Amino acid sequence: MHDLTGKVAFITGAGSVGAGWGNGKATAVLMARQGAKVYGVDVAASALAGTSAIMDQERHAHWASRTCNMTVSHEVKAAVDDCLARFGRIDILVNNVGGSAPGDPISMSEEVWDAQMDLNLKSTFLGCKHVLPMMERQFASDGKGCAIVNISSIGCLSFQVDGRVSAAYAASKAGVMAFSRSTAIAFVKKGIRVNTVVPGVMHTPLVEHRLVSQLGAADAQALIARRNASVPIGRMGDAWDVANAVLFLASDEARYITGTDLVVDGGMTAARPSN
Repeated sequence: MHDLTGKVAFITGAGSVGAGWGNGKATAVLMARQGAKVYGVDVAASALAGTSAIMDQERHAHWASRTCNMTVSHEVKAAVDDCLARFGRIDILVNNVGGSAPGDPISMSEEVWDAQMDLNLKSTFLGCKHVLPMMERQFASDGKGCAIVNISSIGCLSFQVDGRVSAAYAASKAGVMAFSRSTAIAFVKKGIRVNTVVPGVMHTPLVEHRLVSQLGAADAQALIARRNASVPIGRMGDAWDVANAVLFLASDEARYITGTDLVVDGGMTAARPSN
């Protein structure tokens, strides 16, 4: 089930901060375990090193990586071209790059707003822009469908996680969902499915590395306890919850699913007051 043998997956944000499991790292390793050839990119070589170490340890021979700023078009094109030179095709694209910055329209600078739009939305656009033409040609040639999975956040669903306002993050991640639906319909006759995974409050390495300082928490454990308590299921999710959702949507088992948002949040949006 969810066998990806013979498929090539291009995964952005495939590294992780520190030694833990980020969404992209878990997705890359999981897809390799399911038989895919995996090409991972990240803006930081140090982040990719941890993913490469796991791939080597588990002897996934069909793994390649490259540093790439997904907000810079020529870098994205170079990475896509390198993947094609190595593996010959791209069947799965996972647009996982993103990050949040706090602020409302008054307190947030224009520079931060623009950077958030680039990081969270333009990166998804550029990934699709440079991969979709190859996917189109493949389908015209062999009739085999392809899948794109974009990563959004419940932060765009009128949800202020941890009580903070992140206006640009919310707007850009809402844009990812709208972009995915529009792109799904544009390419539905060309064998390309496009869906969105919408994670909730997740326990990834970024909690300790970034959110503690952003939120002014006294210590990481206090922040983790508060975030666990905010989830109806009783705990935060982790990178594997996201990775398994991505795997499903990218797999042939999801062949009839496109233009859909899969919320992975332990019940947070369902428990939210309707008004």
